[in-house]
Amino acid sequence: MADNKELTYKEVWDKLSKIDCSDKVEKKMKLSYLSWAWAWGILQEHYPQAQYLFYQGDDDVPYVKYPDGTGEVRCRVSIDNLTREMTLCVMDFKNNAVKNPNSSQVNNSKMRCLTKCLAMFGLGHYIYAGEDLPEDVDDDMPELDDDESKEDSVEKDVPITELSNVVEETSKPVQTPTEDVEADKGYGTEDWAELFIKGFLELATLQKTKDAMTSYYKTNTKHLATLRDNFPKMKADLDSELKKIVSKLEEK
Repeated sequence: MADNKELTYKEVWDKLSKIDCSDKVEKKMKLSYLSWAWAWGILQEHYPQAQYLFYQGDDDVPYVKYPDGTGEVRCRVSIDNLTREMTLCVMDFKNNAVKNPNSSQVNNSKMRCLTKCLAMFGLGHYIYAGEDLPEDVDDDMPELDDDESKEDSVEKDVPITELSNVVEETSKPVQTPTEDVEADKGYGTEDWAELFIKGFLELATLQKTKDAMTSYYKTNTKHLATLRDNFPKMKADLDSELKKIVSKLEEK
């Protein structure tokens, strides 16, 4: 007699969540991506009856438009009686939402959305853990070179490393140079970036030791991450200037 027992979400999750996807993950612009072709292939191995569907927007546009001109794609994956849905904004290669996206941007976002929808069933779900949180920029902190006698160390491509055991030099919190800019100029815009860099470097020159500089850098983690993600060239230039300042600081 045939087994007519319905499939359960737990059964699917327990099976797919145990699959190691680590060697199929790629990093782009600080985000992790799982190959959609591989992910769908794995799903078919276990549940060949699975199907997916992308929603159409108004006027048969292959995405849902927002009033500001940006949009999102919407995907649904079904395995027998089980269904999961996922949305994803249409983005450019910098992971910024785009207005009036082209066909390539829409199609790329669709397949990324499909992969994330599969994660809702358990396949590679851990890859997306923390994706909705601000990224830490500790790894971007220019290395504080102990050998201050190297005059040419400023010009070299100093490796980026994480700094630990940071000690606050003063009891007062370091002032953030962007508190007024967020409201006046629009946080994350180019105007904001220019004002942030100017204010950041001005306060950086007031730091007396490497420990104080490290603490100051970490205090501005959120803003440095925004600068890096939105304007990577400006962030690189800022780091270069910061290395010059750091090379002249005392150890303690």
